[in-house]
Amino acid sequence: MNTLPISLQKLIQNLQRIPGLGPKSSARIAMYLLKSPIKFTKDLGRIIESFRDEIKYCQICHNLSSTDICPVCDDTKRDKTLICIVEDPLDIVAFEEGTEYQGVYHVLGGVISPVNGVGPEDLTIDDLLKRIRNNVVKELIIATNPNMEGEATAMYIKSGLDKLKILSIKVTRLARGLPTGADLEYADKLTLSRAFEGRTKF
Repeated sequence: MNTLPISLQKLIQNLQRIPGLGPKSSARIAMYLLKSPIKFTKDLGRIIESFRDEIKYCQICHNLSSTDICPVCDDTKRDKTLICIVEDPLDIVAFEEGTEYQGVYHVLGGVISPVNGVGPEDLTIDDLLKRIRNNVVKELIIATNPNMEGEATAMYIKSGLDKLKILSIKVTRLARGLPTGADLEYADKLTLSRAFEGRTKF
C-alpha cells in the first residue's frame, strides 16, 4: 500500500517518464522539491510551463534557439562553408565546449531507426541537402554517434550527397577515438577534440 499523498505519487510517476530516471531517483527528486523553498518550486514550475513556448528551432540548422536564427548561424565569424552534421542539439553543446570548431552545424533531430519507427523522412536530411544545394559548402563533417543507427544514418546521408554530384565537397567522419556505441554528448573534451582533428574522408 502506497502511503504517500496522491499528488506526490503523481509527481514521482511523471518524473519516471524522463529517460534515465527510475522509481528511486524520481522519489529522491520529488522529496528534494518538497523540502525546497516554495519560491524555488514555483519558479521551476513557471519555467517548465513556459519554456516550450519560448524555444524555437533555427530556420537554418534546426538547433534550439530563442530566436528564428540561432547564435551560431547568426555569427558572422563562423565559417559557413564548413558544416558539422549532428543528431541533436546536445551534441552541439558538447562540441562547442570540447573543441575549437569554428564552422556551423546541422541538427538531424535523431537517427534512422526502423525499430523505433524513425525513417529518413522524420529527420531534417532533405533540409540538409537543400542547404547544400543553395550554399557554398567545402566540407561536411558527419558526426552521428558511433553506433548502428548512427552509422546507418551516416551512410544514408552520404548516398544522398553522392546523388547531388557536387564533387567539390569534402565529406569526412569523426575519427574512431570515440568508443563504439557511445553518445557524443557524454564524451570528454580531449576525446572530442582528437576526434575532430583526426577526422577522415568518408
